[in-house]
Amino acid sequence: MHTREDIEALEDRTLAPYAMRSKDSNGREHDNSQHLVRTCYQRDRDRVVHSEAFRKLEYKTQVFVILEGDYYRTRLTHTIEVAQIARTIGRSLRLNEDLIEAIALAHDLGHPPFGHAGEKALNDLMKEAGQQFDHNFRSYQIVTEFEKRYPKFNGLDLTEEVRVGILKHETTYDISGELDRYKNIGPTLEAKVVDIADALAYLSHDIDDGLTSGCITKDDLMDSDLWRDSYEKIDAQLDPTNKEMLKYQVVKFLIDTQTRDLLENSLAQLKKAALQSSEEVKKYHLQELPEPLIDFSPTMKKRRNFLQKLLMDKLYSHYRVLRMTEKARRVIRGIFMAYLENPDQLPYRYWPRAGKTMLDEMGGQELKELQIRARPIICNYIAGMTDRSALDEHEKLFNPFKKV
Repeated sequence: MHTREDIEALEDRTLAPYAMRSKDSNGREHDNSQHLVRTCYQRDRDRVVHSEAFRKLEYKTQVFVILEGDYYRTRLTHTIEVAQIARTIGRSLRLNEDLIEAIALAHDLGHPPFGHAGEKALNDLMKEAGQQFDHNFRSYQIVTEFEKRYPKFNGLDLTEEVRVGILKHETTYDISGELDRYKNIGPTLEAKVVDIADALAYLSHDIDDGLTSGCITKDDLMDSDLWRDSYEKIDAQLDPTNKEMLKYQVVKFLIDTQTRDLLENSLAQLKKAALQSSEEVKKYHLQELPEPLIDFSPTMKKRRNFLQKLLMDKLYSHYRVLRMTEKARRVIRGIFMAYLENPDQLPYRYWPRAGKTMLDEMGGQELKELQIRARPIICNYIAGMTDRSALDEHEKLFNPFKKV
């Protein structure tokens, strides 16, 4: 039988000096018992996969609302693609793939319904009371507090390296979170691989969905040399009438081109930094402006930025996408305001009370105070919904003939 100790010994023999070894983890907050055949990061990965928040990702928007069609990526398929790309990068750099996978599968657990449109709507509503909503921090809250799977503690009790990787996840759309307890703990290289894999997946796969939807065409992207080089390379090899095959192959080539560049540049940066342990990596990332160790070359970053801008102009600003965004905002705001006006409509598990309603208990003159207390609770309730359940909730609240 291949035991946990065998796997940890294999890590010692095969991983790079700067990789995070399972046996060197700073452990969990509650239960640090060891499993017979699984390392700590394998257990983290499994806990994420079996969580309620992970299952809900299947019905949450990436770019196109799930009602638009079955082909388009959901938050779950995006998460799986990020994990797959990140593991490929990690394997080439001799990093800990299990740690990479655990962080990747958990990095988007905190997303609300309707993708970034839903996040912006919730953040705007929280700003009205001087607060904020950030899906990155909520992902951390889910794994440390909101999931209820164990009798003696809340959360999933993940290892510190996974928690820090989730909290300090950084991309164009993700801002690193800060808590005093992790102020002096930097992310691992495995966490930085997930960051870059997320950005890589976004760019390439949004092109795929955009082309499928018809919101963009190949001609819209021809100003990008990164797209044009990929297109011309593939176009010469395929039947020009097979548009679907052409799309798949171009996107595949795009991912491969970016990954190759990333690996070459990252290996050069790691050699230059000459880090000899995962602890050195964590300290390195605590510097004020550390030079990225896992990153694209300057030329590739410039090419990617140009293509990203084209997508912003052509896809994310397309009237169909903007319509979906505005509908999402109205749905989120409608639900939020309905509950803010009367928090007693919230399900008991979110707003527990007994006997009289909270409004009766506190009196009408204290409604404003009640609403301040209720606002983050309402926000968390809505953020936990899928696209479908948010639409259904909106219908229940505003259609008097809808069954509650």
